[in-house]
Amino acid sequence: MKLATLKTGGRDGTLVVVSRDLVTCQAVPKIAPTLQCALDHWDEVAPQLRAVYERLNRGTADKAESFLEEECHSPLPRAYQWCDGSAYINHVELVRKARGAEVPESFYSDPLMYQGGSDSFVGPCDPIAVLSEEWGVDLEAEVAVVTGDVPMGATVEEAASAIRLVMLVNDVSLRNLIPNELAKGFGFYQSKPASAFSPVAVTPDELGDAWVDSKLHLPLLVTLNDSPFGRPNAGEDMTFSFAQLIAHAARTRELGAGSIVGSGTVSNKQGSLHGSSIENGGVGYCCLAEVRMYETIEQGKPATPFLRYGDTVRIEMVDKEGASIFGAIDQEVMHYHRKVERKPA
Repeated sequence: MKLATLKTGGRDGTLVVVSRDLVTCQAVPKIAPTLQCALDHWDEVAPQLRAVYERLNRGTADKAESFLEEECHSPLPRAYQWCDGSAYINHVELVRKARGAEVPESFYSDPLMYQGGSDSFVGPCDPIAVLSEEWGVDLEAEVAVVTGDVPMGATVEEAASAIRLVMLVNDVSLRNLIPNELAKGFGFYQSKPASAFSPVAVTPDELGDAWVDSKLHLPLLVTLNDSPFGRPNAGEDMTFSFAQLIAHAARTRELGAGSIVGSGTVSNKQGSLHGSSIENGGVGYCCLAEVRMYETIEQGKPATPFLRYGDTVRIEMVDKEGASIFGAIDQEVMHYHRKVERKPA
């Protein structure tokens, strides 16, 4: 089934069940007012939500409304936990090669992961709002999963069974702030602003034979300023599955229902800079840093700029028939303006 959260009903929004074709939806306040509520009581409410989903797909739902992606929050407008891995070692290898460093052997058996800010995500059609272009604004197109409760020390099999939903994410990075932060030896913070997730989150069974071994085997489509930028297959060259990433995150702590675990930037192994872009027959990229790495390796320095105000980013995934699965993350880079609350006279 497919679920989304509309920007109504307060900070955590209103949960809606969405039809498979993303045309209609239905709010379900008597079943679960919010997605977090549904996740907290998943075993009880999932069958009820699925019954609504089936009626929507048959066209027999009595309270169906039009579904508009631009009216959506991220499926979870805020979450108890957002941790992002780096499951595509090709991406790490390029980063290291660009600065003349080797990849430690442990990176192939022990996943990289950081804990991001989860108190406030932005909607899939909300702007990428930053105070300065000079911070090096970059997209990072990824896949993410939402978990149920996961016990400490969970096995990979237990972690796989805890996956409730799958969605897409734009994990924005401020690249020019990263070096100084990492030099402190304490990880990312200012260099990782709010992420945006796809309008719709789907249960793994909805993905059919594209969901194998806790990996999503479909191309992730990235468009930059209305031009194709990337289409790597999210299931290829994924060194660590989502089950492995979840088990890694739960090694020393329990994960609460509604925890989000990201894949890291999707990246496929390919040839040289000349052959890696879509224009030259490659599968392209899911972040600007990666093409800049190829440029550094082959030309001595990067040439492609980071995002500027007015640039647009679109991230989407389609099924074998070409239909959108999750809806699209569709954002424009804008200068941040603080919201001013008007006090009543």
